[in-house]
Amino acid sequence: MPVEEYPLNIQTPEWVRHAVFYQIFPDRFAQSAAVPKPSNLEPWDSPPTVYGYKGGDLLGVVEKLDYLVDLGISAIYFTPIFTSTANHRYHTFDYYTVDPILGGNAAFKLLLDAAHARGIRIVLDGVFNHASRGFYQFNHTLENGLASPYLDWFHFKAMPPNAYDLNRPPGYEAWWGYHALPKFNTDTPAVREFLLGVAEYWLRAGIDGWRLDVPGEVADDSFWQEFRRRVKAINPAAYIVGEVWEDSRHWLQGDQFDAVMNYLFAERVIAYTIGAHLDKPLVRDQGWNPGQPLDGNGFAQAIQYLLDLYPREVTEVQLNLLDSHDTARFLSMAHGDVSALRLATLFQMCYPGAPSIYYGDEIGMEGRRDPDCRRTFPWDESAWNSDLRAYFKQAIALRHAHPALRTGSYTSLYASDGVYAFARRLDDDYVVVALNTARAKRNIHLPLAESPAGQGSWRVLLGEGTAEVHGAVLDLALPPRTGLVLTPPVGAVGGVNAPGP
Repeated sequence: MPVEEYPLNIQTPEWVRHAVFYQIFPDRFAQSAAVPKPSNLEPWDSPPTVYGYKGGDLLGVVEKLDYLVDLGISAIYFTPIFTSTANHRYHTFDYYTVDPILGGNAAFKLLLDAAHARGIRIVLDGVFNHASRGFYQFNHTLENGLASPYLDWFHFKAMPPNAYDLNRPPGYEAWWGYHALPKFNTDTPAVREFLLGVAEYWLRAGIDGWRLDVPGEVADDSFWQEFRRRVKAINPAAYIVGEVWEDSRHWLQGDQFDAVMNYLFAERVIAYTIGAHLDKPLVRDQGWNPGQPLDGNGFAQAIQYLLDLYPREVTEVQLNLLDSHDTARFLSMAHGDVSALRLATLFQMCYPGAPSIYYGDEIGMEGRRDPDCRRTFPWDESAWNSDLRAYFKQAIALRHAHPALRTGSYTSLYASDGVYAFARRLDDDYVVVALNTARAKRNIHLPLAESPAGQGSWRVLLGEGTAEVHGAVLDLALPPRTGLVLTPPVGAVGGVNAPGP
């Protein structure tokens, strides 16, 4: 669907345009002594395993909120927090109860209040495609077979169902065929009402939105349309973001989701900033494909494709991530190249949409594919890359300080030989960003518009390099593998190549 054919009345939450998200995997971020712990936990600093628990909890997050405020975070996306028998909690047991290992409902209430008091919004993970073997209605069918009144809650193919013998098919539809994840039958009115009721309950409790797990597998537009109506009726500003890894125009027409997790963005940024140094086995067979390395011109084309893919109302609220709990960490994909992460983060903070930082990326955490990408956060600061964290803080602060980086126009200025430069403008707030992914210094020349912007010294807001005005040209010297952010002299109202709003 071309952008011009989209509905004209798409409305997306204004606050998301100005948010910087932080994604937290609750079992691995922080522990509080105030939450009682079971005895059989893995040591906090030991490598993560598929089934093991580390014992992170929500009061631990409360105790680290000031750390997030200092970083510049204004929203948190939590992977699932409801009662479950998996450390990732996508095996939901009880949708109305926060897992007791996390501190239960009382801890979540404290977290919600403490976060809101600091201006931090909370988005929860909604797992509405499938439940778990312990989910009451499914367990009822295991106990009662054909006599259970809940048979129509799921898609049974054989009786009795086989929930535990992994050598035989489960006898029911399950996510990717996993016995532990029976798929809901959303054609059943009681199922639909149950799931919609869950969404409403937690919104009334005060959450600010839902991230929807594998929503494309609930192949029913009417369900998601009703979901949106019910969610927005309670909180019109609630954020609805779906986990869709590909072109998502189907869901982003104003009647289902506000946005998606922008893996298309991540693919292109990885291909440009990591390029030929990508650890390819870490991205193989994962539902995304960073593809061939991109030079400056290729990246410019790839970014223009993204800018043209959705209406502006959608683009400005996309959840722009570089990695997540479902991927290897960015630094591991880059073989530890910190310059790639700095370049990617700078672009992320200067591009339309809501940046999302996977917990610990800012201190240089690494991790290969699941479960290694879900390591625990090391709270001993001696383990941090403090220079990298300082850079993250600067880049986030830059985004907060300049409205143009959040809602301004976007104009490509230069794309060649590893360099990509663009401008963001909102009224008199005008910012130029130049990225050099080459491993050699680059000198570029940007023609100035006929305006006062060409007069006086341009101010470096962040990054390395120099900027000099020579007549009607802005000359930039960019060291290898660095980015540079500039703004015209105070009072200037023009720009480079006359980018209009």
